[in-house]
Amino acid sequence: MKMIDITQELFSCKVYPGDPSPQKTLVRQMPKDGCNLTNMSLCVHNGTHIDAPSHFIEGGKTIDQLPLEIFYGDCVVLECQGVVEAYDIQSLLDEQVERLLLKGDCQLSEEAAEAIARSYVCLIGIESQSIDSAGAGAKIHRILLGEGIIPLEGLRLSHVKPGEYILSAFPLHLAGCEGSPVRAILIEEEYN
Repeated sequence: MKMIDITQELFSCKVYPGDPSPQKTLVRQMPKDGCNLTNMSLCVHNGTHIDAPSHFIEGGKTIDQLPLEIFYGDCVVLECQGVVEAYDIQSLLDEQVERLLLKGDCQLSEEAAEAIARSYVCLIGIESQSIDSAGAGAKIHRILLGEGIIPLEGLRLSHVKPGEYILSAFPLHLAGCEGSPVRAILIEEEYN
């Protein structure tokens, strides 16, 4: 078994425009204090993170209310560039893929988001810090989150080959929050 880290390092990560950057402060330091102790401040949408429905859906579920099964299981990595249309992913949707990660500089079209919303997909991942294109509002978020489909944003997939994997991307247990950083890992079976 091979594990592939697809997570941004949190303190050097890209930050969505207008979001606060993560900060850390060493509040105790060895040898003086007998231990090292770090305090941190961050936005729950920093780095590689997931969005819960409550991010854009009034009364939507928060991170702690989501089933953990969403964040672990079979997934497909698909390489894309530009705008991803429904026909670009329809064959995967027809195969009942549950977790789909889009590798490359791409964004979902509204039609692709609607096709995903009608499919078996429970999680859709992208390398961008937002599943919506810059300046486009939150239309894609609302389509997906309105159907309970979870965006996994800020992935690092440049070193990953397209194909089938097992995804592990669990959120922190943050009661009442609309998002959470994750440590996203792809697991690849190695055969002799």
